[in-house]
Amino acid sequence: MTTMTPEQAAWFAQTFDRLVGNVGQAVLGKAPVVRLALTCMLAEGHLLLEDAPGTGKTMLARSIAASVQGSHNRIQFTPDLLPSDVTGVTIYDQKSGKFDFHPGPIFASIVLADEINRASPKTQSALLEVMEEGRVTVDGVAHETGRPFMVLATQNPIEQAGTYRLPEAQLDRFLMKTSVGYPDHASTVEILSGAAVKDRSSALQPIITTKAVTEMADLGATVHTDTAVLEYVSRLAEETRNAHEVRVGVSVRGALALVRCAKVWAAAHGRNYVLPDDIKELAQPVWGHRFVLDPEAEFAGARPDVVLARIMADVAAPQERASA
Repeated sequence: MTTMTPEQAAWFAQTFDRLVGNVGQAVLGKAPVVRLALTCMLAEGHLLLEDAPGTGKTMLARSIAASVQGSHNRIQFTPDLLPSDVTGVTIYDQKSGKFDFHPGPIFASIVLADEINRASPKTQSALLEVMEEGRVTVDGVAHETGRPFMVLATQNPIEQAGTYRLPEAQLDRFLMKTSVGYPDHASTVEILSGAAVKDRSSALQPIITTKAVTEMADLGATVHTDTAVLEYVSRLAEETRNAHEVRVGVSVRGALALVRCAKVWAAAHGRNYVLPDDIKELAQPVWGHRFVLDPEAEFAGARPDVVLARIMADVAAPQERASA
């Protein structure tokens, strides 16, 4: 695989910035979160948002879909939601005498899985299987979701009664976890001044096509990652497993996820090579949800973000980069 050229990196960064600016017209004051979400999409992963209601999670999903000329579906997860309500169902057609597949809402470029922790484990598993495989198998027939395909799943940190917590092994399926959070004062005033506009994303014009998104994802994977940086990621992952507060640290899948994201992050900054700083910036959203803390340490007040910050401070980053 040929490495991305500096010219390709410059084009990638310019296009990425245009996408961030376009989404930012609807999701005000949240450029860092938008950059993470777009990085997740171009790294061909899925995003978990843990946030209170009304912070703009649906708007974020709609805006990204509108910016890449893609389709968007929203699935409201409830305890009675069935796996077939997500993936689709095969129905017998009496006229043709054949079984026809009726695709579920999972078949879209950007899928908002709202309050995923309210669905039963069986339905959660059906969604996570599609996320991992990129296809749905019904009655022995596989149906591809296509590219791009990103699930933005949300969890509500309040009102936990009657919810089904995502197991740690399933949390590992998400490439990143972050939160949108409330807008700052100036952004809130701007949102309130446009209160007459119910859906800001409806006015967005597409910046690129879904085909171009696929090309950008393929291009992002060609960013050069020096062996020293890979060794740095490996050492960090090992330290998460050795930390006394951690029962289960970052897996090899988690280490791969960080490298994939770092490649896209580097390209988004106009570089065709990964820096240790890219790893440092992305470690928290990519690794923060992959820890399983020791119950005693957790009871004593240990938090994954604090443990990870200490590990990042303790492990020395490589100082020099070999030329790409």
